[in-house]
Amino acid sequence: MSRKPLGILLVALAAISVGLVPALASEREGDAPRHPVVAARPPMGWSSWSALRGHIDEATIEAEATAMHDSLRRHGYVYVNIDSGWTDHSDDFGRATWDAIKFPHGIPAVADFVHHLGLKLGIYLQPGIYKSVVAANTPILGTPFHAQDIADTTHEGNTLGTGAHAAWRIDYGRPGAESYVQSQADLYASWGVDYIKMDFVAPGGGNVTQNVDDQADIEHWHYALQNTGRPIHLELSNSMSFAAVNTWKSFSNGWRIEGDVECYSRCPGFLTNFDLRIARRFTDVVKWIPYASLGGWNDLDSLEVGNGDREGLTPDERQTTMTLWAIEAAPLLLGTDLRNLDPQDLRLLTDDEVIAVDQAGLPARPLSQATPQQVWFSKERQGSFVVALFNLGTAESAVSVSWSDLGLTRSASVRDLWSHGKVAGNVAGFSATLAPHASRLLRVTPGED
Repeated sequence: MSRKPLGILLVALAAISVGLVPALASEREGDAPRHPVVAARPPMGWSSWSALRGHIDEATIEAEATAMHDSLRRHGYVYVNIDSGWTDHSDDFGRATWDAIKFPHGIPAVADFVHHLGLKLGIYLQPGIYKSVVAANTPILGTPFHAQDIADTTHEGNTLGTGAHAAWRIDYGRPGAESYVQSQADLYASWGVDYIKMDFVAPGGGNVTQNVDDQADIEHWHYALQNTGRPIHLELSNSMSFAAVNTWKSFSNGWRIEGDVECYSRCPGFLTNFDLRIARRFTDVVKWIPYASLGGWNDLDSLEVGNGDREGLTPDERQTTMTLWAIEAAPLLLGTDLRNLDPQDLRLLTDDEVIAVDQAGLPARPLSQATPQQVWFSKERQGSFVVALFNLGTAESAVSVSWSDLGLTRSASVRDLWSHGKVAGNVAGFSATLAPHASRLLRVTPGED
């Protein structure tokens, strides 16, 4: 079976004709051409892991989808992503399938429900082949081969160790390996899946054994998904290896640049913590910035804004978190419970001017990171600048930007994108006094003082 995508142009035109992607999706200057069928813009939606962990079922996912439709859909949020906990066994051909107790009507029925709301459905997978599938030596659909014919049992696929998700690597030099991945992709496409999160991808991959390399898996999944003819977003997790960035960019639509945003037992009762989890992303995203563009985006992990105090973030920290995700054109995938949205958080999540910064797909870069008072900027296509001022310190402090730092030689007008109004700058620049962990988000337009 050939891994080469069949009729890429025809698939694109078909997707455009049914409204799956915009007919026109501009590419950034200097980027190699990429087909804009999937991830023409950073994805927006929700993931079940942060708020629900594995405590998910059909009714809960459909309730979250309904909440997204009612409060967030008109602002661009469309993905309803079921994270770990949806599968407890494999089918007769070794492919992960749904837990019938949690999902009595099956994932295809959930997909239908989500699609009828004008939304899209995602599921969670891991690379490799489950040890249980190899032990059962299940047949590979459409071939004379079986699981034991393709498994490399000298290398574990991940270090989850025991349990239903423990896996062996796949040896793609063996007959049947490519067909096995294609059979999985075909199955999930037939269910109506629109997004796949592939977790524990190595090298990198969080807790994955360091001698594991899943780059071949990602390449094969990329072509298998294209061969289905259905546009399916492929997202990689977690804490991906920067050394393999060209593989991730070539064969996926997004890659986690960090570990989990949740702080688990280090902040009991809360989803995350600014100092423990959010602040490090300001440093770690910088080297990835040149690689984010049409078709593939730097993933900062779930956006933990939506449930007020339960997030573990102050109001200033929530706005700063949303600001960073937006200026980096990161996926806006909410990790909070959509059924219990805090009104003030909802105001942040539905600010269309800020969302537009994210969806423009122009990642900002810092002028300097020498101090906790930082200025990040990106140049917009029409010639204006998006400028973010951050105070990452623990005391109130002034943060300033000079127009000369942006390459401007004349005065400019300044619009605050959070307050939606013009603010006073001066002929040389702009300065604001910010509380600890607070921020401002501005649009600077040259020559309109």
